Amino acid sequence: MKISREEVLRVAELAHLGLSPEEIETYGRQLDDILAYVDKLKALDVTNVEPMTQVLYPAAGADGAESHPELREDTLRPSDVADAVLARAPEAEKPFFRVPKVIDR
Repeated sequence: MKISREEVLRVAELAHLGLSPEEIETYGRQLDDILAYVDKLKALDVTNVEPMTQVLYPAAGADGAESHPELREDTLRPSDVADAVLARAPEAEKPFFRVPKVIDR
């Protein structure tokens, strides 16, 4: 697959990147290489490969399988920090506060 110069410029625009002419050529070649590799992966036969839905082991079950102790239960806990944060904000109007603009586009 051959990616065009216009496509490289469009990707750069979406990523808010200013590219030099040399970088446009370099990134065009690199994107071509990536897309060619993806095409190779599409050619693989994965009919007997089960989809991977979870990268962690399930919690300990009846069979005594070990769970992940480094993971905590996802429990809802009240958080009452809004008033303290808003009290320190220079421009606050519950429940929002204004921050300086960081993006000029």
